[in-house]
Amino acid sequence: MSCRIAFFGTKPYDRDSFEKVNASFGFDIKYYKGHLNLNNIVLTQGADAVCIFVNDTADADIIDALAANGVRLLALRCAGFNNVDLEAAKGKLKIVRVPAYSPYAVAEHTLALMLSLNRKIHRAYWRTRDGNFSLHGLQGFDMHGKTAGIIGTGKIARILIHILKGLGMSVVAYDLYPDVKYAEEEGIRYGTLDEVYAAADIISLHCPLTPETRYLINEDSIAKMKDGVMIVNTGRGQLIQSNALVEGLKSKKIGSAGLDVYEEEAQYFYEDTSDKIIDDDVLARLLSFNNVIITSHQAFFTSEAMHNIALTTLQNIDDFMQGKPLVNEVKLS
Repeated sequence: MSCRIAFFGTKPYDRDSFEKVNASFGFDIKYYKGHLNLNNIVLTQGADAVCIFVNDTADADIIDALAANGVRLLALRCAGFNNVDLEAAKGKLKIVRVPAYSPYAVAEHTLALMLSLNRKIHRAYWRTRDGNFSLHGLQGFDMHGKTAGIIGTGKIARILIHILKGLGMSVVAYDLYPDVKYAEEEGIRYGTLDEVYAAADIISLHCPLTPETRYLINEDSIAKMKDGVMIVNTGRGQLIQSNALVEGLKSKKIGSAGLDVYEEEAQYFYEDTSDKIIDDDVLARLLSFNNVIITSHQAFFTSEAMHNIALTTLQNIDDFMQGKPLVNEVKLS
C-alpha cells in the first residue's frame, strides 16, 4: 500500500514542487490549505505521515492527537523545529526535517537586504515611479572596509561571510562553538557577543532559536552596539525582541533593519492580508519606518531550494517507510 501523507499549510508553489518530485516516489499526498491545529486534526486520520511547515502547530496536544490517529511520522519541510514539542513526541512518533535546502538562497537574500537598506533601493524605487529623481535622503555608505558582525557560523553564515569578504568587509563572528581552523582559513576572527556588538557596522543573525538565544537582541544588547548599526535577521523571529527594536529605531541607535522573520509572524506571513487592517501594533509600527524592510520569510524561496525541500522531505518519508536509518531525524539533545 502506498504511503499516505497529510500535507498542511499548502500553497500553490508547495504543491507544484512536491508533485514534480513525488512522480519518482508515488506517495498518496492529500494537500490541505489550513495550518495543522486541533480544529483540523481529524484530517490526519489514516495518514502514515504528516508534513508541516514553520507556522503549523505541533504542541503536546497535537502530538497526542496525531499518535491517536495512527500517524507515525511528522515530516517538517523546513530546518527549524522550535514549533514541535519534542518531549511530547518521544516514543510516540518520529520527527524528521530538512536541515539544509539552499544555504545560498538565504545568504543571498541576506545580502539583498543589506544592500537595499544601505543604498535605499526601496525608497528610490518608490520615488522614481512617481517621477521624483532627487537624491536627498538616499545616501548610503561603502560596505568596503566596514565590519560585519555574524552571529552563528553555520552553512548559511559561512556563505554570507565569503560574499562579504569579497566586498572587502572585515568579519567578526560569534558562535557557541567557534571553529578556529575555519576562521584562520577564511580570514575572520571570533569574539564574544559584546565584542561583536561593539565592532559591527552590520549585524546579521544566523543562530538557531533556543532558550538561550531567544531575544538575543534586546534593550541591553542594542545599547552595546554602534550608533546607526544595521541589523538583519533571516534566522528566527524571536531572536529579536521587537519592542526593543522599535525603540532602537526611534532613538536612531539602530540605523536600519532588514527582517525576513518576525516573532509573531504566524498570523500574517505567507498570507495575503492586504484587504485587512494589521492589528499587531508592533508589526504595524515596524512597517511604518522607511529604514526598515520586511519580507515574508522568503529568504529560502528559490526554485532550487523548493526542489531540495521536496526531495529531502519525501526521501525522509521513504526512508522511514522502508525502515532505513533516518539521517535527518530530530531528537531531544
